[in-house]
Parts: sequence; structure tokens; C-alpha cells
Amino acid sequence: MAKSDDPLIRRHNHFVEARLMVEALLERGYAVDVISWRNVQFRPKRRYDLFIGPRENFEALAGRMEKDCIRIVHLETAHWLANNAAALARLREVQAKRGVALTSIAQLRMNRAIEEADYATMLGNDVVYETYAFAGKRIFQIPNPGTILQPWIEDRDFAQARTRFLWLGSTGLVHKGLDVVLEAFARMPELHLTVCGPVDRDPHFARAYAKELYETPNIRTHGWIDLAGTDFAAIRAATAAHVYPTCADACCGSVINAMHAGLIPLVTPEAGVDVDPLFGLAIASPTAEAVEATVRRLAGMPAVQVAAMARAAWEEARRVYGHEVYRRTFGEVIETIVAEHPHGATPGFVLMKEGSRPRDDALAISGS
Repeated sequence: MAKSDDPLIRRHNHFVEARLMVEALLERGYAVDVISWRNVQFRPKRRYDLFIGPRENFEALAGRMEKDCIRIVHLETAHWLANNAAALARLREVQAKRGVALTSIAQLRMNRAIEEADYATMLGNDVVYETYAFAGKRIFQIPNPGTILQPWIEDRDFAQARTRFLWLGSTGLVHKGLDVVLEAFARMPELHLTVCGPVDRDPHFARAYAKELYETPNIRTHGWIDLAGTDFAAIRAATAAHVYPTCADACCGSVINAMHAGLIPLVTPEAGVDVDPLFGLAIASPTAEAVEATVRRLAGMPAVQVAAMARAAWEEARRVYGHEVYRRTFGEVIETIVAEHPHGATPGFVLMKEGSRPRDDALAISGS
């Protein structure tokens, strides 16, 4: 199993999650076999009490387990129907604005994972849960642990940093709102944007937004970046906030990693991260106008207030989205599932709080 300092862990939050899941299960006395979700040929050679897997190939693999095996799907995106519909709508907007049909989306394969699962664990908030509520399953909220827990930077100049912003993301540039962020900052020459993401892997997007990416003085396109490297250390030391107006996600790893770096999250609700005004600002919609309004709001705050928000975002990341919190929360969810199965599994969203209490409000759904 990969160690906590293995370079592989830095590549994606998924690797961190897998390691912490295994640790939580081992701590509770389980013997754990680990296979890749790509291993579609896997056939169980022993009886399993639990099968825990992501949405990809979940239906096929879960169907090979014995009937009394508890099947738990781990959800790290919005439901594929909601995700793909939102992503395609965003591409239509770009087509209308730029006269080009791009493929810059995180398109998900169709699957029946939530339908075939007995339970689910889920990264994300109420917005993400609502995309799965139709299935009538008990869904447990767990935190996204982030990849690197960065130390706090002392003596940051927030009078300057409040004018500097970051877009940090992976593939699916339109899906994750880079287009509207670029459009917004092109209208705000007094404010600075750094773009960290795989723009070079999306040449059609890069061509459509070449002026903003490469010819606009207040926008710097860095490209893909190592969160443990010196380049990112310099960026986060000079920057106040992370701007991420995604159209569909689930407790985005880039948002959590930015919070661990001491950056204030400016996000749409679809990011799956609920932001309190003490440490973040909500972007009303993935539009250039909404991004501009939110960015100007933060930039216009007193430096001392921006500093307090950045510190609060960093503390929130360590309090809610730390590795130990994930391991403990996941382990407690497994204990709850095993204790209640197969009786008493009331459908609904179980929030990640002490005691893991099911919701009693309108988000709790009926079902058998």
C-alpha cells in the first residue's frame, strides 16, 4: 500500500482516499483485498462481508459478490445525468459566445452504481445529494481529504494578495468554469489571475481563449502544477483566493487543496463545498458576471478581513477535510452500516456530523 509520502498520493485525492479507507478497515479488524476499478475480469475467490467501490464498473463487480455481501458505492461526482447535462449546457454557452464546439468537459460514463448499491458514501453537499436522491438509498456524507496538508504562511501581504486570484483545476476546462473566469478577469485589468491546469492538453480551448490566456497582461497561464513544488508555494504566498465556478462536481479536490494552501474559496454551490462567509464566498452561477461580482467583492474588502478569511479557510480545511478526519469518519460510517444492515436503513442524506444523524427535513426521501 502506498505510504503517505509516496509521490503517487499527490497525483489525485482518489489515491489518498483509497489508502485512508484501507487503514480505517484494518483498524476495525477487516482483512482487505484491493483491486483496481479497471479490473473488470476480477472474480471473487472468497466470501466478502463488504464490497466498496467507485461508480465505474460497480454494477458488474458488485453483481459477482454473494447475496449477503453489503455493497457500498463511493460517489465522488454528481450523478452522471446531472453532470453530463450541466456540462453540455456549458458547452452550448461557449458555442454561442465563441462560435466553436469544444469538448472541454468531464463527461461521465453511464452507470447504475447507485441503483445496485445497498448504501453510498458521498463527497459533497446537499446539491450533490439531490442528484442521487431519486434512488432512495441511505447516503453518508464524508469529507474530501485533500492531497497535501500545507503549513500556514506567516506574514503574507494581504493588501496585495487580495488583488491576486488563482484558478486551479484539472481536465474539463469549460466544465470547471475556466472560460468564464478568463472572461471576467479580462474585464478587470486591476486584478490578477494565475491559471494552473492542463491547458496544453486542450488545444481547442487554448485556441478559442488564446487572447485571454496568453495576451492579457493581468492573466498568467502557468499550466499544470505540483502542489508540493516551489512554483505553487510562491503562487499561494502571493494569492488570496481560489476561483472555481464549476457547473457540476462533488467536494472538488482542487477547492479543498486550495483551502489547505490557505486560499479563500470562491465557488459555485455545484462544487459540493458549502462555504461560510467567515472563510469563503459563493458564486451565484457559472457566468462571467457572477464571477466578476464575487471577485470584486473580495478584492474590495479590508486587508485584515481578507487575512482573517484566509486563515479561517485554512483552519476549516484542517478541521473538516484532514486525513485523520476522513479515516475516522469513514470508519464510523462502516460501523453504522454494519450495525443497521439489513434493517433500519432509512433512505436519506446522513450529514457528516458527530453522531452521524440522518436528516429529518425535506431532503430525507421516502422509500422501502
